[in-house]
Amino acid sequence: MPGYPPGVRLLPNAVTVLALCSGLSGVYFALDGRFEMCAASIAAAAIFDALDGGLARLLDASSRIGAELDSLSDLVAFGVAPALVFYVWQLEGTRFGWTVALVFAVCMALRLARFNTLIGEADRYPFAKEFFVGVPAPAAALVGGLPLILWLQFGPGWWSAPITVGLWALFAAALMVSRLPTVSLKTVRVPPELVPTVLVLVGLGAAGLITAPFLLMAAAAVGYLLLMPVTLYRYYWLTHHPEAWGVPVRERRAVARAARSARRLGLRSPLRHRVAGRASAVARRVRGLPGTDAADGSAPARGERWRERDGRPGAGRRSRLRLGLRRARRR
Repeated sequence: MPGYPPGVRLLPNAVTVLALCSGLSGVYFALDGRFEMCAASIAAAAIFDALDGGLARLLDASSRIGAELDSLSDLVAFGVAPALVFYVWQLEGTRFGWTVALVFAVCMALRLARFNTLIGEADRYPFAKEFFVGVPAPAAALVGGLPLILWLQFGPGWWSAPITVGLWALFAAALMVSRLPTVSLKTVRVPPELVPTVLVLVGLGAAGLITAPFLLMAAAAVGYLLLMPVTLYRYYWLTHHPEAWGVPVRERRAVARAARSARRLGLRSPLRHRVAGRASAVARRVRGLPGTDAADGSAPARGERWRERDGRPGAGRRSRLRLGLRRARRR
């Protein structure tokens, strides 16, 4: 890596401070009654939060103070600030309004604390870096602020009622501290053949951000929620298909098609279970079958026992089950 000046290496921390200031400014605009600026401030904080990590990796300027500052910035910009905005907007004067705001902020703190403790631990699965545990901080602020965004776009309605705002904020808080796997955009790679399409979508997004920003934010929040079941299915599919762990993401569809073809043919996936343990178990069974001679050329006594059992009804089926095989279908 080239040697960057100290001032340039401090740029990621400066961007993190901008994210902190942008998120906290949303509280100022809420107290002034300018809720459209609240949404814009938290959206700007999300953009700054996405930039600081990329700049730190690009400039090789990662540090302990930068990691701690990033966590504190996320807590204030996406936990404390949205909670106060919800309270000032619709929850002030209600019986459980302040409780909802406290729960949202505390769940954000717990989510960030769990994220920091998992950084140095070994992943259970090799594909775990493709997923987050729970909804990340910027996405939680976007999802929790969906009633406010709908109110800014469409005006008052059932989505802006205090009971709806409070229950939805608790739902977003529960998503933060849940163990649900969610997609990590940091690991998404765009195939070269899809680059023109992605650039067109980016242009359409920029146009929508200028003409109808709140509608675009609402669509992003709804799209993220709809993506969660797909991400959950993808995670559990990978946990049950070890043959796809070392395969690039673009080639996993071929592995999935092969697995579906094997199921249609009545075959078992060879790597569905632990490969080494399954292979050794099969090898032990084969060594006990008739016709496997010992080193001195004589059939082992265990093989003789198999011959005796094979004479009983159903012995062939039991032998196939011990080897993990299925009976061929009759045509």
